[in-house]
Amino acid sequence: MASERPILIVDDDSNFRSMLKAHLELDGQFAAATAGSLMEAAEKLWARDARYDTVILDVALPDGNGCDFCARLRQEGQKMPIILLTGVTGEEDMVRGLDSGANDYIVKPFRIAEFQARMRAQLRVYENSDHAVFTIGPYTFRPAAKLLQERTGLRRVRLTDKETAILKFLYRAGAETVSRRDLLNEVWGYRATVTTHTLETHIYRLRQKMEPDLGNARLLLTERGGYRLQPNPVLDAVPPSGHRTAAGT
Repeated sequence: MASERPILIVDDDSNFRSMLKAHLELDGQFAAATAGSLMEAAEKLWARDARYDTVILDVALPDGNGCDFCARLRQEGQKMPIILLTGVTGEEDMVRGLDSGANDYIVKPFRIAEFQARMRAQLRVYENSDHAVFTIGPYTFRPAAKLLQERTGLRRVRLTDKETAILKFLYRAGAETVSRRDLLNEVWGYRATVTTHTLETHIYRLRQKMEPDLGNARLLLTERGGYRLQPNPVLDAVPPSGHRTAAGT
């Protein structure tokens, strides 16, 4: 399955934070961090190597207004979906929240199933944007930059357009195996001159770039009839490139 999506819940009600965190983590799709104030949220958001795919932000917090904090995040270049929560139902407040850069504005109390559906909808939009960031094994994957970067080191792996498209499509497939034909159609379009050998060559080159041990692929897997990405395996330390071994597709 795809990696757990990191999200940040910012609310001064500890019982509400715990409840929402438990609901969102129930199916293993999300990993939720929490903060009880804007100061604590800022520390988490600007921590080294911090990454959150969504921020759930209460408007009324003890040390400031969530709308102002949302505007600050946008001014400083944060692109992830931001969902504002409030107990106020006035139209003027909703307009202010959306004008601050929030993607959605939800009034408490709300039905958890509806909340999750609206958050997933925002994530789908984000994933298709140029700002999306994914985690694959030891790497942060930035499709817009065509880049894999080790989260705990300085190694940066440049990808081609086709390699980027392959990884992006496999990631979105989650735990499903993607057939060779579907990958060819998605990445190259319908072109009779492109064969499965072309795809296999690109898969091999991707493995050369990203697998810690080419003889024991654990990120980009060959399955019966196609390929599957395993973004969250248990990996040993990445060995020097000179110690990598060859593997077929």
